[in-house]
Amino acid sequence: MRVTKSVATAILAAAALLLVSACSGEPLSTREKGTLGGGALGAGTGAIIGAAVGAPGAGAAIGGTLGAGTGFLVGNALQNGEVAQRRLRSQVSMEQREIQSQDREIQSLKRNQETE
Repeated sequence: MRVTKSVATAILAAAALLLVSACSGEPLSTREKGTLGGGALGAGTGAIIGAAVGAPGAGAAIGGTLGAGTGFLVGNALQNGEVAQRRLRSQVSMEQREIQSQDREIQSLKRNQETE
C-alpha cells in the first residue's frame, strides 16, 4: 500500500511538472484545454473510484492519464474544426473581395460603353 501511494505521488508530481513546464505563457490552445480538462476530470473521477477500493492515488493516476488522453482527442478534433473554419472564412473573404473587384470593373465597363 505504501509503495503504491509513493508511485502514484511520483506519477502525479511528474505529470504536474510536465504540465507546468509545457505552459509557455501563451494562451492555451483548444487541444491543450481539452487535455488539461480531461486529465483533471479523469484524475478526480479516478481518485473517487480508487478511494472506494482503497487506492485513491493509483485511481487518480490512471484516471488522469485516461482523461488526458480522451481530452486530447476531443480537444484536437475541436481545434482541427476551428482551423478549418478559419481557412473557410479566409477563403470566403478573399472571394468576396474578388467579386467586389469584378463588380467595380463591370460598372466601369458599362460607364465606358455608355459614353461611346
